[in-house]
Amino acid sequence: MPTGTPALLRLEAPIQSLTTAFWLWKTLLFIIVVACPGPGYDTSTTLISFDGDHDVTALPWPLKLARWDAIYFLHTAEKGYIYEQEWAFGYPRVLGWFVAGLSKSGGLGGPVSTALIGVALSHVAHYLSVLALYGLSANIFGHATVTQQLICFLSAALHIICPAGAFLSAPYGESLFSFLNILGFYLYSSSLISESKGASTLRDLQILTAGGLFAIATIVRSNGLLSGILFAYDAIFLAWITLTQGPSRHRSRRLAVIIVGGSIVALGVLVPQVIAYKTYCLTDLDREWCGWTLPNIYTWVQSHYWNVGFLRYWTISNLPLFLLATPILTIMCKSSLWTLRAPSTLRSDAGNQAPSMLSPGSMLFRLAVPQGLLAVLALTSYHVQIVNRISSGYPVWYWYLVSVGMECFQDSRKNSRLALAAQLMVAYALIQGVLYGSFLPPA
Repeated sequence: MPTGTPALLRLEAPIQSLTTAFWLWKTLLFIIVVACPGPGYDTSTTLISFDGDHDVTALPWPLKLARWDAIYFLHTAEKGYIYEQEWAFGYPRVLGWFVAGLSKSGGLGGPVSTALIGVALSHVAHYLSVLALYGLSANIFGHATVTQQLICFLSAALHIICPAGAFLSAPYGESLFSFLNILGFYLYSSSLISESKGASTLRDLQILTAGGLFAIATIVRSNGLLSGILFAYDAIFLAWITLTQGPSRHRSRRLAVIIVGGSIVALGVLVPQVIAYKTYCLTDLDREWCGWTLPNIYTWVQSHYWNVGFLRYWTISNLPLFLLATPILTIMCKSSLWTLRAPSTLRSDAGNQAPSMLSPGSMLFRLAVPQGLLAVLALTSYHVQIVNRISSGYPVWYWYLVSVGMECFQDSRKNSRLALAAQLMVAYALIQGVLYGSFLPPA
């Protein structure tokens, strides 16, 4: 270990060190948000009804984390989809599964309990996603040398303090999405390792499980569908190999599994749409979008109620939000391009003279494609400021920052860049915690 390394960074006990750092950070954020006085600038949280008389200036602490969209999430998780605009959010459906299960087994109920379950779920999911990112990094870069161990550790550490901040503690979907998406990446990369070892059955199980995780991630956040690009990439590559080199039993089996896995991912979009169609279009609630060639309640609600669409957010009044999102958008785009020229020594299969297009090391570029597309969509079609929190579920930009910092032993200026990036993330998250707890933008 280099001199001057913080005592908390112990590569001989990475999980213990990450766990300690995680809970220290989450405790600090929790105190900041809960300590914010009263209902905050906006009193919308007080509209959430709960039994008995209550003082709106003294909300129960779980409701202190119910800000902005979380108000929709808690209402929908507890009551189901009542208002059409609530269909813009898929996370409450998954949160509702946990609420329903715990309510039956533990006798819990009411918005305070729902908020408590949401907060607990976010903390656990964020912690597990930190561990999943550590495992994914080990699959991609290896874990044998001190340099590789540092990449794995520092990437996971950056995920703890990422700009999503309080949103990874509140009853929002970002933590759960991050866990599902990164765990799906981990299993998919593990399937390539299993393939290299000839463990075909394990490989198939890992691919199909990854597809299931991406499907649930897509229900939580629609951008989870971008992870299906992994399946499309491999399907096209295998189809091309089959056409040029001829079919084989091994290739056919793997291609079939990948197609099934990709189809499972698509279910994350299709199933909620079918439910919505039955709810609105086969009843007397017939709505405008029901007559579309491809009825899609999500697209309709996002456009009609939230003004989401291509370049719709490009207004002068939103310029400060674009400035706020510029740092993470720049890093996401730059890191996606970085994978095209990343040093081969970073790959776990760097010792191979001709690494396969389906090798674990080849995952680096493929993981950059969903991240790069997300950055483009956030810039052109989303409420751009949300990229600061939805970027948390994509690993490449963490690796990029760490790779820059890994050159610190030769160039102290690059070391300062990594330290500066970490300091800015911490500062942003702390300020954001105060703003979030006070019900102040940006959200």
